[in-house]
Amino acid sequence: MSKEPGRWILGLFFIAAGINHFRATPFYVHIMPPSLPAPLLLVLLSGAAEIALGAGLLVKRVSRWAAGGLIALLLAVFPANIHMATHPSVFPEFSPVLLWVRLPLQFVLMAWVWRYARPTVR
Repeated sequence: MSKEPGRWILGLFFIAAGINHFRATPFYVHIMPPSLPAPLLLVLLSGAAEIALGAGLLVKRVSRWAAGGLIALLLAVFPANIHMATHPSVFPEFSPVLLWVRLPLQFVLMAWVWRYARPTVR
């Protein structure tokens, strides 16, 4: 079965998510754990990385490297998701249940991305 449609869906998803870091910067700064330095810089860097790595996923010859980078990025932003789940009163616009359900879904997303990081077996 071809992995192409999923690769394109993921690539475009990450490009859109990265663009959203620049469209809704204050929201992303707000969800940063207070223990992390330079939240604005981290938001802008993670947005740029999502755009670049999402685009890289669309280029077959670098898609494995981009997928590895996306997995690393998903791990790097996981503390923000944990922060949101453990501080639901700071994020009243979201259901606390949704904030917790989101955590394992991040690993599902990593598994999906991993599919494009593995070498193709012929």
